[in-house]
Amino acid sequence: MEHLTAGERVAKHVNILFLIVIALLCLFPFYYVVVISISPESEVIRKGIIWFPEKVAWTAYAEMINGKHGLLQAYQVTLFRTVIGTLLNLLLTFMTAYPLSKQTLPGRSGFILYIVFTMLFNGGLIPTYLVVQSMGLLDTVWALIIPGLIGTFYVIIMKSFFEQLPTEIGESAMIDGAGEWQTMIRIVLPLTMPVMATVGLFYAVYHWNSYFDAVMYLNDVSLHPLQVVLRNILLNVQMQNTEISQFSDGNKVSMHSVKMAAVVLTTVPILVVYPFIQKYFTKGVMLGSVKG
Repeated sequence: MEHLTAGERVAKHVNILFLIVIALLCLFPFYYVVVISISPESEVIRKGIIWFPEKVAWTAYAEMINGKHGLLQAYQVTLFRTVIGTLLNLLLTFMTAYPLSKQTLPGRSGFILYIVFTMLFNGGLIPTYLVVQSMGLLDTVWALIIPGLIGTFYVIIMKSFFEQLPTEIGESAMIDGAGEWQTMIRIVLPLTMPVMATVGLFYAVYHWNSYFDAVMYLNDVSLHPLQVVLRNILLNVQMQNTEISQFSDGNKVSMHSVKMAAVVLTTVPILVVYPFIQKYFTKGVMLGSVKG
C-alpha cells in the first residue's frame, strides 16, 4: 500500500467529504420529490416543506394510475417507441456507417459530405411537417420514429469505430469464402457490440425524453407518449385549486403530491436502468474521438 503523508491524508479525506456533499446535493431534489409524492394532502398544506413524512399516503399514485390522465396508455406508447425506434435506429445506422467505413466505396467522400451537411443545415420545421403529412404519418406512432431513423452524429461515431477494426479480419473471412453480407453479419457485427450498445443507449434516451415531435404530429390523445402526458398533467394541475378530488369516496390529494408522483412515475424507469448501462456512457465519450 502506498504510504501517504499527513497532508495527503487530510487532502484525501477533504476530497471524500466534498464528493459526499456534492452527491447529497444532487440526490436531495429527487428525495424531496419522492417525499412530497407520498405525503398526505393535509400534511403538505400544513407544512409546505417536508423533510420526513409523518404518514405515508399513496393517494397521488392512485390518482395517476387510476385517474383519467392516460398515464398507462402513455407508458405503452413510449415503450413501443423506445424499443422499436431504437432497434430501427441501430439497424439503419449500422447499414449506413459500415459501407462508409470502406475506403474502396465509390463516391465515399460525396456521401460523407452529404451526410455531414445535414448536421449544419436542415429543411426547417414547416417543410419537415409537410413531409410527414405527405407520407401519411400524422396521428400515427410512426411519426415519432420514421423522421429520425438515422442520426448523423451516430453514423459518424459508428463509422469511426468500424475504421479502427483491423482490415485483416474482413480479408481473412473473404479468403475463407465468406461474402460481404456474411462478413458484416457474422464477423463485424459481433465486434461492434460496444458501439452498438452506446449508440443504442443514446437513441433510447432520446426516444424516452422526446415530446416536441408528438406535440407537432399527434392530435390523437391516446397516442401521446409519456413526456407529453406528464407535461399536460403539470399544466392542468397548476390551473387547479389547492386540492383535487381523487375518487367518489371523497378522498383528497394535494396538487403538489400529484405533480411529484407524475415526475417519479416518468423518471423511475430510466433511473432503474441507468446503473446497469452507466459504463456505456463512459465508453461513448471516446468512441468517436480517436479517428475522423
